[in-house]
Amino acid sequence: MTNSAARTARLALVGDRSPNVASHTRVPLLLDALTERDRLHLDAYWIPSQDAEAEDAVRGFDAVWVLPGSPYRSEAGVLAAVRTAREEGIPFLGTCGGFQHALLEYARHVCGLTRVAHAENDPDADDFLIEPLACSLVGHEAVVRIEPASLAQAAIGSERTVERYFCAYGPSRHLDTLRAHGLRFTGHDEDGHVRIAELPGHPFFLATLFQPELSGDGSRPHPVVRALARAAVEHAARETGMRA
Repeated sequence: MTNSAARTARLALVGDRSPNVASHTRVPLLLDALTERDRLHLDAYWIPSQDAEAEDAVRGFDAVWVLPGSPYRSEAGVLAAVRTAREEGIPFLGTCGGFQHALLEYARHVCGLTRVAHAENDPDADDFLIEPLACSLVGHEAVVRIEPASLAQAAIGSERTVERYFCAYGPSRHLDTLRAHGLRFTGHDEDGHVRIAELPGHPFFLATLFQPELSGDGSRPHPVVRALARAAVEHAARETGMRA
């Protein structure tokens, strides 16, 4: 077959893989389901956060997924992976810790907020972008309201969803600055707190504080995971076409 749906795309899974992190153990089930149910074939490689510090760590991949599991062994490695995906148009998904670090990367390298920090990584910093949530979301499910005409809405197919969390940190200050520099916040909880971010103009750049990989039992991938897989396959097809 020659259509793009039959192609195998290379997926970089960035994070410090552990059998104790539920999101990590769910990934093989999701990859199998994407192949069997959706005919979306992904060849996945784990890249530890320290290895992600290398300049070419995620270059050549068709998608990058920064998974939960913070604090990562290397904040610098995770930020480097996010930056490469953002700058080089590689489809990107960040969930939970990946969401937090996507915002941190954008604040530092696009907005010029070079001193902002993640409280879990640098608790003695003077200026936090990511701080402990007023109410921890560890083990919680909650409503997320999604803005129309957004990548998130297109992926999920609804303007309201209930999602699972395992998170105790989230964005606090400087959100207006991130908005002013082009980042779009397209999902909020019922109190208006940011839960989804995306980057207009990028082929696929989506970050969620919730963990779509924990949806259900893994046999039916969450629409966000499916959307990343489709973007990866499309990227692989474009790259193949450019080389032909």
